[in-house]
Amino acid sequence: MGNMTIHALRTVLALALAGTLFVQVVMVPLLAVDLTEFGAGIEAVRIPIIVIAVLGIVALQVVIVCVWRLVTMVRRGTVFSRAAFRFVDVVIGAVTAAALLIFGLGIVLAPGEAVAPGMVLLIGGTGLLVAGMALVVLVMRKLLVQASGMAAELNEVI
Repeated sequence: MGNMTIHALRTVLALALAGTLFVQVVMVPLLAVDLTEFGAGIEAVRIPIIVIAVLGIVALQVVIVCVWRLVTMVRRGTVFSRAAFRFVDVVIGAVTAAALLIFGLGIVLAPGEAVAPGMVLLIGGTGLLVAGMALVVLVMRKLLVQASGMAAELNEVI
């Protein structure tokens, strides 16, 4: 990865982290207020929706921090170390947790008439896509393991 790519990715990650912090501090409290004003029908799911939103944001922040660390390892040339696998494992766990949170949101919103069934289906589809992302990262981890083995073999030859 070139220096320009690393700087661009770090800029995107920093902006994403700042955006998630803004959403946590400003938007989630506003969502809580909006849900209290929505009516009695939504009162039963108000707290679960807020908890799912906060936990989803935390999962995203964990991914951002881990990707930042992995980019640092790429820049230093230490991406084939054991520490890289730990960060990739955390990313897989955070993305899996986010998928479960999305499915949980669909389950919370499914009963009753407050949310259209099509919206619940879209939420379920989004959860499926996020779970697919976790599987893609898992495959990439396997590729990192293979590349790590090849790098070790090359070092022995040299």
